[in-house]
Amino acid sequence: MDEVKQLVTDIKSGKLKPIYFLMGEEPYYIDKISDFIEKTVLSEEERGFNQMVLYGRDVTVEDVVGQAKRFPMMAEHQVVIVKEAQDLSRTIEKFAGYADNPQPTTVLVINYKYKKLDKRKALYKTLKKAGVVFESKKLYENQVPDWIRRVLASKKYGISPKAAQMLVEFLGTDLSKINNELEKLQIILPSGTEITPEHIEENIGISKDYNNFELRNAIGERNEIKVYKIIKYFAENPKDNPMVVTVSLLFAFFSQLLHFHGLNDKSPRNVAQALKVNPYFVKDYITAAKNFPMRKVSGIVATLREFDVKSKGVGSNAVPQGDLLRELMVRILN
Repeated sequence: MDEVKQLVTDIKSGKLKPIYFLMGEEPYYIDKISDFIEKTVLSEEERGFNQMVLYGRDVTVEDVVGQAKRFPMMAEHQVVIVKEAQDLSRTIEKFAGYADNPQPTTVLVINYKYKKLDKRKALYKTLKKAGVVFESKKLYENQVPDWIRRVLASKKYGISPKAAQMLVEFLGTDLSKINNELEKLQIILPSGTEITPEHIEENIGISKDYNNFELRNAIGERNEIKVYKIIKYFAENPKDNPMVVTVSLLFAFFSQLLHFHGLNDKSPRNVAQALKVNPYFVKDYITAAKNFPMRKVSGIVATLREFDVKSKGVGSNAVPQGDLLRELMVRILN
């Protein structure tokens, strides 16, 4: 995120590079940087003659280079943006010739999503000298709640740890999806609001009481009544609560719990660092560790592997999801 801020600051101040090669698994920042260049480098009047948007599936590398070598009309720069450039992956190395001697009055933006260049090859090395190579890396699940907090803080909003975790567990690590939901909340809620689980439930439709986060906590506390209430809700709403997701999240939780048992230093600060979780959630692991000794946790991890296969339909095609979930809970809690 710091690298993105620096890029934006440089572009705002007119420190433009002739080539911006934006690549990587996470499309969110690629789109953000590309859109920012598209909207800010040229004035509205200049864009008509001097801004071109191309799509990788419709052009060749030679077409792009031809456009990039043109001179701007009545402006200091022209902007050429290539979207979905990953469709040019087979011939992408042909850009090396242009990158070796780019047109100084052109700002060429190449959006190379879900892929990255081979750093050993000529194109990558030449681009690093001539312009900017930005790699947008996928965030790990445990990094996303902090990303949500920082994005909201920049817009003068706050969010509770539980609310952030609900978003991650419901939407996964797709930053664009999460940002869309955050933008909806910002339209509805006044600036300065601390976003709570109630706001998430009311405006996004994620239940604050019946979700994987609450299921995990109920299991950790050995609160069987709550566990089976949540499982009943999941069985009645299978499309919104797919078993494969539940099993995956529980597997991650019990794997972390196994790690917790192996720690010599179980101070909250060290646990948060070792498990890569928000310090707010450390108490959940301490509680679960008291209720599930290491040997039991090892057995549960093995059971979850078994049910991960079943949740994908292997050997259990005729068994309803609700029945499988109930069987899994019996195995975990007994």
